[in-house]
Amino acid sequence: MADEDSTLPRRQLGRFLRQYRDEIGLTMAQAAKLVEIGTTTLHRLEKGTADKVRIRIIGHLCEIYERSAEETSALKSLAEQAAVKTWYQEYNDLLPGNFDDYVELEAAAQQLISYQELVPGLMQTADYARTMIRNYFPDESDRDIDRRVELRTRRQTIIKRKTEPVGLDVVLHESALRRAVGDTNVMANQLWHLADASSWPNVEVRILPFTAGIPMGLLPGPFVILDFRRDGRGRAVEPTVVYIESVITANIYLQKPANVERYRAVSTALHDASLNQVDSRALLRHIAKEYQS
Repeated sequence: MADEDSTLPRRQLGRFLRQYRDEIGLTMAQAAKLVEIGTTTLHRLEKGTADKVRIRIIGHLCEIYERSAEETSALKSLAEQAAVKTWYQEYNDLLPGNFDDYVELEAAAQQLISYQELVPGLMQTADYARTMIRNYFPDESDRDIDRRVELRTRRQTIIKRKTEPVGLDVVLHESALRRAVGDTNVMANQLWHLADASSWPNVEVRILPFTAGIPMGLLPGPFVILDFRRDGRGRAVEPTVVYIESVITANIYLQKPANVERYRAVSTALHDASLNQVDSRALLRHIAKEYQS
């Protein structure tokens, strides 16, 4: 898909560069000095977060790492793909911390499995989003608030597009339905939207009711498991990532298989404790009517 044109190639390029440097036994500082770039620049290249990827530098690194002509050509091809501009770059000035990494990964994912205690951004109405954003950024100008709402709305195209929409599987705590964000009209419209969206073929919404208690003896806090498409050999083109959002500290990204499996187990437990899709949809509509009464 277009959204992954630069994200995944940039991350794949970084993994190869790190692997090749390790294989030849150079430190990051040594390799950076040999190609006359800063260590920070090479670090960003290897992490897949560099704003600019220069093909000349990639070719020089391949020479130092003693890679074959075929390997060099493959990395240069990835570098060319990584140079493609993405729509969300125009909002970089609004993206906090390392959340830009999440927006990139979200746009490139094939499946998102999530537990949330507020309505997730991909399913928020514009009014709900505006209320949330205005409360979080009370001193921002109306223009920047509008841009933040626009960014959130544009992110939603990945689950709405007709061709290969991203799969979204959400467990939403009942508290999200009861916690007022905006007035009763905002909440009613938001819950109607959730109920409608839950009937889309690529979207599942299950409500974790108060009556479910605390599965596994704890509630883990919001998280998203991002799975990516597989190639012709059945291999994931990008390792699964678990994203944990924090409004206090930096957002956390987990990729170690053991950590990913722990969160899959938690997700399964929450899923099993939740209402089924039909009952979840009925509850959403029931509470929406309560807001309208």
